[in-house]
Amino acid sequence: MKKNMQMWLVIVFVLFLFPVIIQFIPEESKILNSKIIKENAIIVYASNIVEEEKVEAEREPETEREEPKVIEELQTAAGKVLIYFTHATEAYKPITKAVDGKIMVNHQTENVMKMGDKLKGLLELNGVKTDTLKKIVPHGRAYNDIRPFVKKQLTENNYDLIIDIHRDAVGPDKTTIVHEGERYAKVAFVLGLDNPSYKKNEVMTNKVKMEMEKRIPGITRNVISKGGAGVDGKYNQDLHPNIILIELGGIGNSEDELNRTVGVIAESISELLSNMGEAEEK
Repeated sequence: MKKNMQMWLVIVFVLFLFPVIIQFIPEESKILNSKIIKENAIIVYASNIVEEEKVEAEREPETEREEPKVIEELQTAAGKVLIYFTHATEAYKPITKAVDGKIMVNHQTENVMKMGDKLKGLLELNGVKTDTLKKIVPHGRAYNDIRPFVKKQLTENNYDLIIDIHRDAVGPDKTTIVHEGERYAKVAFVLGLDNPSYKKNEVMTNKVKMEMEKRIPGITRNVISKGGAGVDGKYNQDLHPNIILIELGGIGNSEDELNRTVGVIAESISELLSNMGEAEEK
């Protein structure tokens, strides 16, 4: 009984003195303990924040990557060309035979106009603006009948080169050349001597001829000069100093042979007009 009373007195005494004892504990010790607790709390908290920020960063939707813009490089036009056909239905025997099974020298669709379309496409690929005048007129007075249409076209537009495309009537032995294993249709040029300004047309004719010869030696025939009685003599070349008349192959040339030559003509004209444009700029 006495021991129990003593124990309770000790407990009460300790409880009574505890607040007093706390006051005598050094402040540094209390601050240190508090700091440790707080630092531990801060470290844990900071770690959680970093993790949360990392998660948020990962969840953030990726911005769409802009696809690189493809800028089409526009080719600078080297010049402007007009293609027309005085004898629009002139055709090639191997082509008409392949299409209709008939050998014909005149055809409504498989003719020199088709070759003109191919030339137009290739010229435009090389940056040369190209118009085609497709007007079918009677063969007998073709040069006279086509003249007003060509004249109107030239009045309404400015051209650097005008090409009248024909097909020669001679056979393939005279209109075909083999170069490095490939067959090409040869090209002849016709010059009208009754044109008062034919010398200017001759200059342009020779320029085109020389450009073609640079690529395929022998692909052109001699310039056929015509004048006097029994021939037209002008071939409407008096309408513009840069009108040239070409005979694209002959009646016996195949489409492959003609296509190869059309490619050479397109390259030659593109190069020629480009050089002429650069010379004018200087």
